[in-house]
Amino acid sequence: MNILKLGGSVVTRKDKPKTPNIEAIGRLAHEVASAGPRRLIVVHGGGSYGHPLAKEYDIYVGYSSPRQLSGFSLTHQAMVELNRLVVEAFLAEGVPAISIAPSSFIVTEDHRIADADFSVVSRASESGFVPVLYGDAVLDSAHRFTILSGDQLTARLAIDLGAKRIIFGVDVDGVYTANPKLAKEARLIEELSLNQMRGMVRIGEALSTDVTGGMLGKIQEAGAAVDVGVEVQLVNALKPGVVKDALRGEKIRCTWLRR
Repeated sequence: MNILKLGGSVVTRKDKPKTPNIEAIGRLAHEVASAGPRRLIVVHGGGSYGHPLAKEYDIYVGYSSPRQLSGFSLTHQAMVELNRLVVEAFLAEGVPAISIAPSSFIVTEDHRIADADFSVVSRASESGFVPVLYGDAVLDSAHRFTILSGDQLTARLAIDLGAKRIIFGVDVDGVYTANPKLAKEARLIEELSLNQMRGMVRIGEALSTDVTGGMLGKIQEAGAAVDVGVEVQLVNALKPGVVKDALRGEKIRCTWLRR
């Protein structure tokens, strides 16, 4: 089983609220279909759909005001709308995608997944479907509600369902020594060990910044999956053909996270 995580910066245009990247979504659906049949679970981020509303209503921090209840619902509904576009694109390419809402079976405790029944996801995958999940507004036992990131969800799915590999589709070629969008001297790191990843996380937390150019959170979440033997690959999903080649196991420009 592979898990393909499509970042919010890939499936949406982040500079304008609730604006999907229809071209990228359609192309990626075609690449998944072209890669051939295989057990696959897809998770996508929120981008310009979920994040603006979650920030406006402070959903991540938890309950502090009755107005947040509507904000929670609006955030979830925005993600449902984006998920519909992704699923419809897959269906148009003949991929038997099925939407599964994380908020319907996951409860967190202090922002971390605590109670989750992945049996429906597993059975859907075993039956030949491609489950499509997403970062979502979920209930939280400590804060009443919070935001569950697609990255945390992806890592937990991989661990609990025994996935062989996670492919993170992002908007750069992988993990760099600095932010490649800002620093010309940034160099792609082709392979990172678990110890190196933990070092990056410690440095990033100490500096209160993401020294890896937008990748600190992904590395932090992926570490738990890598620790149990899941291979993690970070690829540029905005470059045509890259996700298809990654799914086929072909050599591409990327970053591998391994034990």
